[in-house]
Amino acid sequence: MSLTRSDTILKMIVEYFIKNAQPVGSQTLIEEFHLPYSSATIRNEMFALEKMGLIEKPHTSAGRIPSSKGYKYYCEHLRDNNVDEDIKNSLQTVLNKKVQSIEEVIKESCEIISHMTNLVSVVMGPDESKENLAKITLIPISDNTITAIFVTDKGYVENKTFIIPDTVDSQEIIQCVELLNQRLVGTPIAQLVEKMQAIRPLLQDYVVSHDLVYQAILESLVKFASDRLSLYGKEELFEHPEFKNDAKALARVMKLLDNASLFKSVDSEINKEKENLLVKIGEIEENPDISVVTAKVKLGEGGENTISLIGPKRMDYDKAINAIEYLVNELEKHFNDQGGNNSGEA
Repeated sequence: MSLTRSDTILKMIVEYFIKNAQPVGSQTLIEEFHLPYSSATIRNEMFALEKMGLIEKPHTSAGRIPSSKGYKYYCEHLRDNNVDEDIKNSLQTVLNKKVQSIEEVIKESCEIISHMTNLVSVVMGPDESKENLAKITLIPISDNTITAIFVTDKGYVENKTFIIPDTVDSQEIIQCVELLNQRLVGTPIAQLVEKMQAIRPLLQDYVVSHDLVYQAILESLVKFASDRLSLYGKEELFEHPEFKNDAKALARVMKLLDNASLFKSVDSEINKEKENLLVKIGEIEENPDISVVTAKVKLGEGGENTISLIGPKRMDYDKAINAIEYLVNELEKHFNDQGGNNSGEA
């Protein structure tokens, strides 16, 4: 890639600030990157970059930092497009494991990506309006503990473990689940809670201890129908000085991560744009100091998921974008080239 002098200097400013979290001046650029230009020449280039809105001057420093516009230009024109070899090797270790569900692979992969980029990864499940309940299964864990597993026709899995009081006959719970399967299988996920409420009188007629079963399963279905969100690597935010040294900034971003509407809006935007990758730099209204890199991934018959990386506006975009693009490509190859052998069923 052949760059103009101006582009080269902007690239260096971005990468220096990403690495050091400190504004940079002309003399620092010369020393850090062994540039063959005079300090005056670099100052002139920096002045031109500032006039274009690609870099800016913080109030507390004589140096310059990238602007949101500068980061975007960097992402579109200046980054290196090389995937970190450690990320490649670690992800391949996960993908080479035998007989894993979609959920297990995504969880392990996102934990790796988060750890290696120091960013939070977020997975948004398929649109619940486009999948139906396939089955509810009970698995006894002990004499008084049981796990209910819910599976959709797209391979999405949720489970709920609950305690059975000694006063409840386990056979009643089995009868209850059989009834639920008869009445709920095939129901769109978005309609499960409403239909569950409608059949409550039937449970009352057939199952003496219907309240316990009803409440336990209803709680699971509410989560199943509305919470299609998984977050990994929140602790990685502590590695960034923006949050490590500013408790209020950390609290703001943590609050944002608990807001599912943010991720739904990003998911909606990437669908609307019909793009496979969306990079939002300082564009989150609730917190303009963070950035989000989002990609779509289609896993067999499991519908489309979105995977996002979230961190400070100073995130390493080259590493983050390359990592998420590599992950999506490898996940799609892994699950779509196997003839449906990985259904995601647990």
